Amino acid sequence: MIKRVTVPSLFRPPVYSHASVVEAGTRLAFLAGSVPLDADGKLVGEGDPVRQAQQVLANLGEQLRAVGSDFTHVVATDVYVVSSEPQVLSSVWDVVAASGLSTGPHSSTLLGVACLGYTGQLVEITATAVVPEP
Repeated sequence: MIKRVTVPSLFRPPVYSHASVVEAGTRLAFLAGSVPLDADGKLVGEGDPVRQAQQVLANLGEQLRAVGSDFTHVVATDVYVVSSEPQVLSSVWDVVAASGLSTGPHSSTLLGVACLGYTGQLVEITATAVVPEP
């Protein structure tokens, strides 16, 4: 159902694939950005991108379960981090890699950005996932 491609003529990525191919006729879920808010809408991990990444991934897991999917069926993500420091981006990526999202591995882009939608928000992840047949 999912074919993950690492292109031999390109630099070998550490924990993601260059491309993911999904056969036609497969159900896909396009998930809105997962953010570091709890169920009451309160920011989790103020000032701490690692803690926020953990909350974002927990929320992403909830989004996936709600549509009948999970981390192993994620084919692509965009990971946004409010920082221009590679070390901060790397610390967030370490959380992503440890989460099970890199199982496969999925195709991903890690971006340092100036700001995100909520006051104090440091991390957001968008995802596309296959929804397996029940």
